[in-house]
Amino acid sequence: MLARNQPRNRWGNRSGRRDGSSNLAACSELVINAASPKLWEQVERLAPLTGANPVPESKRAVYRYEPDKFAASGLTPAGSHIVKPPRVAECELQLEAGARALTPGGAGLFSSVECDVLRVHADERVVVPGTHHIDPALWSPLIYNFRHYHGLAPEVGYGFRSETVNATTRAA
Repeated sequence: MLARNQPRNRWGNRSGRRDGSSNLAACSELVINAASPKLWEQVERLAPLTGANPVPESKRAVYRYEPDKFAASGLTPAGSHIVKPPRVAECELQLEAGARALTPGGAGLFSSVECDVLRVHADERVVVPGTHHIDPALWSPLIYNFRHYHGLAPEVGYGFRSETVNATTRAA
């Protein structure tokens, strides 16, 4: 998934850090942009970039400063309806949200974010017609698995509460 959690004009916090956890601590708004497998190259272009300037000493061998990650990745910003951070126009599924809790983990190497989804944007091409359900046969998330990008494999079954099972699958 792509997540941009801070509008351009509000990067950073009082400590001067410009990483996702610090940004969320300063401004609790975020957008979860769920990328599909066709966007893997744009996502990979983001991998060596940081918004921290100067780049922390511990990251300088691998990462470089980039103030405009949209331009660097070839992705397009789209306005959000409720939160300030922009959405990624190319993502077929986008969630505007507010962070409820930020929990550090891994000796400070990452943070888990609990959030309230405030608005869902779904491209009509991946929605079951006449409903608000995402059609899992039409949308697949980009999965990063041991430094390799994947989409979903073919469906092997469905849960008993599924509301999106097509008639041919259910009959089988």
